[in-house]
Amino acid sequence: MKPDRYRDGTNVTVQGIKDLILARGLKPGDPMPTEAVLVEELGVSRSSIREAVRTLVALDILEVRHGTGTFVGKLSLRPLVEGMVFRGVLMPGDENAMLREIVEVRTGLDMSLAPQIVERLSHGDADDLRACVEQMKERAARNEPFPEEDRIFHLQLAQRLGNALYGQLVAAFWDIHMTVGPSLGAAPQRELNATALAHERMLDAALAGDLAEYQDAVHAHYEPILRMLTSWAS
Repeated sequence: MKPDRYRDGTNVTVQGIKDLILARGLKPGDPMPTEAVLVEELGVSRSSIREAVRTLVALDILEVRHGTGTFVGKLSLRPLVEGMVFRGVLMPGDENAMLREIVEVRTGLDMSLAPQIVERLSHGDADDLRACVEQMKERAARNEPFPEEDRIFHLQLAQRLGNALYGQLVAAFWDIHMTVGPSLGAAPQRELNATALAHERMLDAALAGDLAEYQDAVHAHYEPILRMLTSWAS
C-alpha cells in the first residue's frame, strides 16, 4: 500500500490541475499544457503529474490522446454511470432497489421542470417528439420494447430546455437502466402500451399548455416500471 503522503500528494496535484483548468478558462477539447509545463507550474514531480492525470482521466476531466497530447475531457457523467452499474453487478439482487431510486429521482426532476417544458412546448412545433411517440406505440403494438425511442424523447425535451445537465442525467439514467434492467426480465405488452400512451399524454398536454395534465401524465409514465419493480420484488 502506498503511504498516506503519496495519496495526499496526488490529491494536491489533482486539485492543482483542476485549478489550472479553471484559471485558464479551458473548455472540453482544449489542449492541456505539457507534462513539463505542469511540473514547472505546479512544482511537483513528473510521477505526481502522471498519477494525477490518470485519476482525472478516470473522472472524464482529462482525456489522453496517444501521439497527440492531453486535453480537457468531456466532463460527462460516465464515471457516475460506471459506478452505479458496477454497484448493481457487485451487489446481486440490488438491481430492483437501484432502478426504483432512479425512477424516484427522475420523477422529481421531471416534475420540477414540468412548468418550463409546458411553457416551451405550448402551441409549438413538436414533430420530432410526435414521431418518437408514434414509434413507441407501433413497437408496443408488436410487443417490442422501445428504449431508444424513450431515451430520445426525453433527450429532446432536455434540448428544448437548454439544460445540458438535465440532458446528461437523462442519458446517464437510461444507460444505467438499460445495463441493469434486462436482468429483471421483459416488460409485458400491457405495460409497454401504457408507457407509450403516457408519453403521448405528456406530449399532448404540453402542446395544449395544460400543466396539471402534463404532471399527471408524468406520474402515469412511471407507473408501469414501478408496477414491474413491485412484481419482480415479490
